[in-house]
Amino acid sequence: MRIAAYALAVALLSTTTSFAQSDLGHYEALATLPFVNGNLSAGDVRKLQDEMTFQRATQLYLWALPSLNMYGMKEASEAKFGKGYNVLPIFKDRLDAKTVITTPNSDVIYALGYLDLKQDGPMVIEAPPGLQGIIDDFRQRPISSVGEIDGRMWSGDVGLPGPDRGKGGKYLILPPDFKGDLPKDDGFFVFKSQTYGVFVFWRGFFKDPKQLEEPVKVMEQTKIYPLGKKDSAKPMQFPNASGVPINMLYPHDFSAFEVLDRYIQHEYVDPADFEFRGMAKAIGIEKGRPFNPDANTKKLLELAAQTAWRMGQVETKRLPKYYSDRQWLQGLPTDSVHEFTYETYNDIAWRTAMFTMGYSNSPGMFLNLVDVGAKYPFTLADADGDALDGSKAYKLRLPPNIPAKLFWSVTLYDPTTGAGIDNGQPFPSLNQMDKPVANADGSVDIYFGPKSPGAGKNWIATNPDKGFFVMVRLYGPAKPFFDQTWKPDDVVKVK
Repeated sequence: MRIAAYALAVALLSTTTSFAQSDLGHYEALATLPFVNGNLSAGDVRKLQDEMTFQRATQLYLWALPSLNMYGMKEASEAKFGKGYNVLPIFKDRLDAKTVITTPNSDVIYALGYLDLKQDGPMVIEAPPGLQGIIDDFRQRPISSVGEIDGRMWSGDVGLPGPDRGKGGKYLILPPDFKGDLPKDDGFFVFKSQTYGVFVFWRGFFKDPKQLEEPVKVMEQTKIYPLGKKDSAKPMQFPNASGVPINMLYPHDFSAFEVLDRYIQHEYVDPADFEFRGMAKAIGIEKGRPFNPDANTKKLLELAAQTAWRMGQVETKRLPKYYSDRQWLQGLPTDSVHEFTYETYNDIAWRTAMFTMGYSNSPGMFLNLVDVGAKYPFTLADADGDALDGSKAYKLRLPPNIPAKLFWSVTLYDPTTGAGIDNGQPFPSLNQMDKPVANADGSVDIYFGPKSPGAGKNWIATNPDKGFFVMVRLYGPAKPFFDQTWKPDDVVKVK
């Protein structure tokens, strides 16, 4: 019996080893292409040229993800709601699954706007009192202040977490190549973008899901106009984006490189991007020149985009766990010097994971500060480590005294696109303001599955033919979250 078991183990090891070796076969073939009289054959040269195109395109796609993600949102929004600095779509009735976008929050009011400093020059944003917002560039980096404001530098935050501290104020956004004199008006908070494109992202909180007028009213007091042209500026428009079918995802195919070409043709040439602009040039994308790949290159770019997108999915699943004994993953680093930057490197793997499944960026998302910002633990697996399956039933228990100063929520997302699952319910989420049913000890049980668990239970429906993942949001995370005296249970199967 022992000999038989040993023989089986050897056979399994041999099989595993052969699989591992076969995975390297493609690379071994390239590495051993023969030289004849010191030269590679014409056919082998073509193989290596194709390989270079594929590899450069794959890495270019991953580098460009923040911009591809942004252009996916911008171009879809402009096609549906109109284009211009004066157009600020607001999800006045919350954002539901008809808006296909990466990991949206259905439990706040959103406003998403897009500015073009190349076309319109320096822009003024008058933020109303009581606002909470972010201004990012089109690489999804928080836009920083020009010098210190009140004794410190600021990046990205507007309103309550920003230099106006919720009292409202005028933000002057300068383009990256601005060389003029700064206005002498001391009333401006002056910021300078690293790209011509600027993303305006407002969030509004509500206390009652049936009363959404107040945060919408605050957002509708926003004014955006070119510097020095307030009186002649276009009137602001605030279309209601709620319930409007729109796909704001970035592309996963050849068209991604067409989007990247539009970005490179329009955007500021930052010397920090020269290496990747060189990679873009190597596949035919160069500022000032048309992008017309031949059929072979187009096919390679199609395959590269599909491969790179899948690589992004892998990076998402490789993120570190929040807890040593749970399946919950950490969506953003909290030990970096600045966003994805460490002492000696940029964490490109974490950045790829973030912009594969999400968008926007602000300091409060990275900091570990009690009662400040937000935290977003998420899980793709149940307690047994199995991928979450929409055809099965599950339960998530949130222990008593959920540590969120502002509010908490739980949302279900599509694991492939990151969009909220379209499950037939008004929203694919449950939040504190919904007044969910609590247990006697104050804990909250939330059920996931294609069928209701019964009356009087908290339930978010799933689609039986699709997987999903779960995100817990804690706005204003309290001390028990950080010292881990409170942590969510794993999602468990329900028989």
